[in-house]
Amino acid sequence: MKKKRKNSAVDHQIDENLRRVYSEAAEEPVPDRFTQLLEQLRQQEQSKQSSGNGGSS
Repeated sequence: MKKKRKNSAVDHQIDENLRRVYSEAAEEPVPDRFTQLLEQLRQQEQSKQSSGNGGSS
């Protein structure tokens, strides 16, 4: 039984550390390069939708 408690305490500590690390990472800002890439993708999608809808009317 003691071993199970020890594992439970270790598991709890690991869980807490992982939550802390991922929480900190989630709060970091998105890098400018990713923002630029997303904007390029949005523009490409809009261009495809605009050119595709013109011929189907």
